[in-house]
Amino acid sequence: MRVIEGSLHLPSGRVAVVAARFNPYVADGLLAGALRGLQECGVGADRIDVVRVPGAFELPLTAKRLAETGRYAAVVCLGAVIRGDTDHYQYVCQGATQGILEAGLRSGVPVIFGVLTCDTEAQALDRAGPNDANKGYEAARAAVEMASLMNKLVE
Repeated sequence: MRVIEGSLHLPSGRVAVVAARFNPYVADGLLAGALRGLQECGVGADRIDVVRVPGAFELPLTAKRLAETGRYAAVVCLGAVIRGDTDHYQYVCQGATQGILEAGLRSGVPVIFGVLTCDTEAQALDRAGPNDANKGYEAARAAVEMASLMNKLVE
């Protein structure tokens, strides 16, 4: 039996990190975690492009456009949607989730979902802190692993 899996080493190319500005106290923590995760995987700052968008709903279009350029081995999407008193939360979460999935499927480039969908601000802050439980950190490492795997699948 042959087992094929990715590694935490980016074989070639660049990584785009698309980060929402909405809920900046959370989004900026996710971005810091992602940059730390990429650095720990040996991806230097010269191979990372950070793109800021207004909110989570704008992540999919931007991710799709970046993935389709052919310049990126992976795209990481970061943002935070915190439940409020209206249905807006559901629509933003659904749109971001489906759109990010479609961006990866249509482009063939790993497009990683690093969007927090939390009931409370406290939950979001717990997942965007300066530790290894930071979901931006996890998303960045997943991006490197998936880019590595995609590279192996065409060898």
